[in-house]
Amino acid sequence: MFSTQHTPSEEERSQLLEAIGPLPLRGVAWPAWIKILAWLVLGFIGLMIAHTAAGPAGKTVSPMVAGSILLCFVALVVLARYMLVSETRITHRGIEQTWISRREVAWEDIQFAKFIPLVASKRLVCFTSKGRPVVFQAGTRELQVAFARIALVYRRQK
Repeated sequence: MFSTQHTPSEEERSQLLEAIGPLPLRGVAWPAWIKILAWLVLGFIGLMIAHTAAGPAGKTVSPMVAGSILLCFVALVVLARYMLVSETRITHRGIEQTWISRREVAWEDIQFAKFIPLVASKRLVCFTSKGRPVVFQAGTRELQVAFARIALVYRRQK
């Protein structure tokens, strides 16, 4: 049938914050191996662009295509840079993450949370009262454990 949402009480939320540990809990949003891999791939792409541009094939590429490729490469560099410096924090107010734009959600706004343990990144998807999900990444073991605990407390029950 239909599933209902389990919004934790103030007491359950206090127990959750105690279980997470001393707050604020902060850590990198992406694991180190993902950041290294992203920069290695970008380096390879940059070398291939330079090699192609310097060779005979580079002379036949239209300026519009070359500009588009360079623009996409710059966008990838910007994303990789934000992956490098992005930080996730869990505070008494809620969860926040630095990214291209700041992501944050207050505990009161979370209606449902789901922990998604992917190989490359462990994510917490928070569905808010506004209906718009907010995704946070955890690059450290402490954040991953905290995300799993949050998802258990803010789970959807049938």
